[in-house]
Amino acid sequence: MANEVTIPLLPCAAIDEVAEFYVMLGFTVTYRRHRPNAYLSLRREEINLHFFGMPGHNPSESYSSCLIQVDDPRELYEAFAAGMREVYGRVLVSGIPRMTRPRRDGFLVVDPGGNWVRVVPAVPEQESGSSNGLTRALRNAVTLAGSHGAERRALKILEGALMREVHASEEERASALDFRDELLERLNSAR
Repeated sequence: MANEVTIPLLPCAAIDEVAEFYVMLGFTVTYRRHRPNAYLSLRREEINLHFFGMPGHNPSESYSSCLIQVDDPRELYEAFAAGMREVYGRVLVSGIPRMTRPRRDGFLVVDPGGNWVRVVPAVPEQESGSSNGLTRALRNAVTLAGSHGAERRALKILEGALMREVHASEEERASALDFRDELLERLNSAR
């Protein structure tokens, strides 16, 4: 077989709210149905996302996720960020919905349905040499904050590694400092 296409179906409480969010990010609604079962399909270039209405769905308890592989995640991030800034006046970095800043391994969008849409490079970047403590700490911090919502623990790990790992490259330090700033912003906006 060839040319197969797989499109994820993600749950949401309200398809209209999800449609509004993704249109802000540059998607087009290609199909919408409210009855007998709520259903929504969206497209942005070659990216297709489909949603189904799920009565009683709680976005903060969502377990749904999907990957979008693109050549350049930063380019897509900038387009999404521009849409958010136009509507909200800023990029939403905490709560639901939100979007993380891009890193070498991509970025994360959490939509109004609580779905975790991970945008990653189509071909993962090769790590140069063995990873040092700062790189490992950054990966752990991203996982803790992104997948577990443990921003305070992630910040503690990252700040400890920044103090210990004095021989990390400038690029590694810059990535860690950028994520530290993002964590601080998330924690401050949650107050």
